[in-house]
Amino acid sequence: MRHIPKKRFGQNFLRDGNIIRSCVEAIRPQADDLMVEIGPGLGALTQPLLKVLNHLHAVELDRDIVGWMESHYPASKITIHNIDALKFDFTTLLAASRPEEKVRVVGNLPYNISTPILFHLLEGVAHITDMHFMLQKEVVERMVAAPSTSEYGRLSVMLQYRLQMEYLFTVPPESFDPAPKVESAFVRAIPHATLPYPATDEVLFAKVVMAAFGQRRKTLRNTLKGLLDDAGFAALNIEPQLRAENLGLEQFVSIANYLA
Repeated sequence: MRHIPKKRFGQNFLRDGNIIRSCVEAIRPQADDLMVEIGPGLGALTQPLLKVLNHLHAVELDRDIVGWMESHYPASKITIHNIDALKFDFTTLLAASRPEEKVRVVGNLPYNISTPILFHLLEGVAHITDMHFMLQKEVVERMVAAPSTSEYGRLSVMLQYRLQMEYLFTVPPESFDPAPKVESAFVRAIPHATLPYPATDEVLFAKVVMAAFGQRRKTLRNTLKGLLDDAGFAALNIEPQLRAENLGLEQFVSIANYLA
């Protein structure tokens, strides 16, 4: 199929056979997996996955690509959901007869909406086994970043609260058509079986993290003003002159739990 990539959908199609093989090897699909692919595009991952899987779910917004997929793949092997991934409820794939089953999510995510998709998936993370994504390298670096590094921020903390993540490999621009202006990376994310640092009130935890990183160059005394006073900093043994990037996940949770 000759498809002209659409900028509004953030389309960059993976073409490099070696990279595709590396992605599939990292995913390790099994025949009976309940797997959903976000943004299948022209089938770089879809086709090798279908060689192994009994069935695949695909979430694709572009009607032109959906039409091509419907003529290209047997309906018995693939269910195509023509919907925005941000509006798709992944838990609808779970069979009522198999409540213990979980979803595996894969995809070459549109870089312009990758962060919102990650936060959307966190909402149903209890029903997900693992996730493997091609993303902008800068985003993956932020996902796996450690405290006191320039990449570490709200995305790092919120994802690491729920997920154990692994930066797998870097992918150069020329692996795609059209070539993006940035490097990409493939990442694995596995939900924690047990949260390492559970927050008593997760809404409050999210509020604390957002406030702390809201003005990145300011100290915690300033960013958390109205939430945490000097007595609170002292009780938690946290130096109020530090910045948000200096705190680890455990410390953010401890602030939220103190406030709760």
